[in-house]
Amino acid sequence: MYTTIMKIIKLKEVGSTHTYLKEYIKDNTYTQNVCICTDYQTNGIGSRGNTWSGVKGNLFFSFVISKKDLPKDLLLQSASIYFSYILKDVLKENNSKLWLKWPNDFYLNDKKIGGTITTVSKDLIYCGIGLNLISVNEDYGKLDIKINSNEILKSYFDKLERKYLWKQIFSDFKIEFENSRKYKATVDNKKISLENAILNSDGSIEVNNKKVFSLRWQKL
Repeated sequence: MYTTIMKIIKLKEVGSTHTYLKEYIKDNTYTQNVCICTDYQTNGIGSRGNTWSGVKGNLFFSFVISKKDLPKDLLLQSASIYFSYILKDVLKENNSKLWLKWPNDFYLNDKKIGGTITTVSKDLIYCGIGLNLISVNEDYGKLDIKINSNEILKSYFDKLERKYLWKQIFSDFKIEFENSRKYKATVDNKKISLENAILNSDGSIEVNNKKVFSLRWQKL
């Protein structure tokens, strides 16, 4: 039997759950794993300095977790894929057809509906996730099922606590990676096709003779 070790703090509105969480840990110090969640984020952090805000009614959450609470075979560079794929699995169990585009964008059919960003500070990993539950604009999609955010978060953190091995997660992601080949990823500020990319066992890819890790991972 597993019990959720994540303390969850719900906010009505926040600029960025990721920024709020870092300030929270700075002010209170780290004593346990903590998640900040909201349905309205006004200044979220996206990739490459972009914002990911969305409208009220979507799901935004950021959590901090100690390295010791992660599987021993998980490289930090693979953390974004790991965190993203576990959420994808939780939603799949609730009959969603959402899939994960490399490295950690949530897609439904051919439209992005969310994403993940991960940062590392000493022995702590910070992960922020945004997911469209309702329409934002015509460029983005929304989740194809109705969910109870509280229940989804509980299921998600229960799964994280089970410490599924990266090897296990990667074996499933490797199959799903084939969906990404129709798309492009930004490498060195250029859009690069993933059609002929080679996926490595650490979650990185090789494109144009260059090894590239998730651009959503950074060390503080």
